[in-house]
Amino acid sequence: MVWKGKWVQLSLTMVLSFMLVLSGCGSSNNTAAPEDPKSDGGTGETSENAKSQIEFMGWGGDTEKAVFQKLIDSYMKKNPNKKVKYTVVPPAEYYQKLDTLIAANKTPDVFYAGGAHFNKLVSSDVLLNLESQLNSSSDVNPDNVWKQGLDRYRYDGSNVGSGDLYGLPKDVGPWAFAYNKALFDKAGLPYPSAKAGEYTWDDMVADAKAITVVNERGKIDTFGVAGYSTESAVWANGADWLDPAIGKITIDTPEFAEAMQFVADLSLVHKVSPSPDDEKAQNAYARFVAGKVAMFPMGPWDQPGFWDLPFEWDIAAWPASPNTGKTATWLGSLGFVVSKKTEYPEDSFALAAYLSLDPESQKENYMLGQAVPNLMDMAKGEFLDMEKAPQTRQVFLDIIEDYGRPPVEVTSKNTKWLDTFWQDASQVWTGKKSAAEFVKEEQPKLQKLYDESNK
Repeated sequence: MVWKGKWVQLSLTMVLSFMLVLSGCGSSNNTAAPEDPKSDGGTGETSENAKSQIEFMGWGGDTEKAVFQKLIDSYMKKNPNKKVKYTVVPPAEYYQKLDTLIAANKTPDVFYAGGAHFNKLVSSDVLLNLESQLNSSSDVNPDNVWKQGLDRYRYDGSNVGSGDLYGLPKDVGPWAFAYNKALFDKAGLPYPSAKAGEYTWDDMVADAKAITVVNERGKIDTFGVAGYSTESAVWANGADWLDPAIGKITIDTPEFAEAMQFVADLSLVHKVSPSPDDEKAQNAYARFVAGKVAMFPMGPWDQPGFWDLPFEWDIAAWPASPNTGKTATWLGSLGFVVSKKTEYPEDSFALAAYLSLDPESQKENYMLGQAVPNLMDMAKGEFLDMEKAPQTRQVFLDIIEDYGRPPVEVTSKNTKWLDTFWQDASQVWTGKKSAAEFVKEEQPKLQKLYDESNK
């Protein structure tokens, strides 16, 4: 739940930057174990009581590292013969480190993977098929796990999304639409609706204009909206980047251009969202937490930071396109996967299942504001009953169940084409080109890049 050169639209870029709140930069943090790695203690045992040490690698900030260390300690206490070596890698270095370990035949037993990286790993036969362990486990009830989470880690030999299971969800991350209640109250405006379809692009622009404040020097002091998701706009307007079934880049449509131009015009025309220069001076996240932005995207992992804000806030459904009456947003996820070469497949699955689906671990995560529980009954029960903001946390579940979509990159093994799109899109954000001109010129370029690495 990361990337590339946009200004007004931070959604993909902030998958990583906001995940730093969930799983940010950190240094190595290992739990040493007295047994030799990959050792059965000389007994030759293969039963569940045999000694083993498995290696688990992820990334994480201080909060996540503390949570996972606690969970791993709990796991080892319950299973004295099962030792876990936990290694944390800084996010920016993680996949490079993982590729190096795979090439050196030192792949961790259990590790993080998601999006295009999961696609690449599973199609390269690096990951263990977990279907048999899932079916035989008495500790896992797949009917109580979000299908949207499990399906993200299925692979049928050609496509991600169907077939056998090759990972378990670390989280299912709905990208929600947060707003500052105090700024809406000050402007005398009703809050955006939590129900999808009731609050439109036009409503948002009108509210943003009413809230935006220009100071005595002629500079905008408070913005109505920032970081608006281009994915939300494009999908809501009935368009998309790619048709994965035929491998065709589909950005050169009127619907796509209109949605992209809508996002650009929040700054260029309506003057209610930070410009690229504004972003350089102070990024949109910092502006929101300082009370200088009224509407801004957030993931569940942002809750701990938002709980400390000096103003009240809540979440709403993403604004709907007035052309379709529909809305959409992306539904992120990161997974626990197991190396196909692990010497301890059962123990590796057991650890992944514990971290992903154990009620104790799931409660720990949601209570700390790290994620929506992967367990549906917990998410629809005690998670919704939390007294902390957001009050309308049902929106998180609505995104999971109704209008959340996997990020654009999920169906690609190589994202060079998508990275290039976001880099080149600055021409639209700065007004050098209209969105209609841009997508017409960009489509052949992206198609060539996609075909070289994915088709």
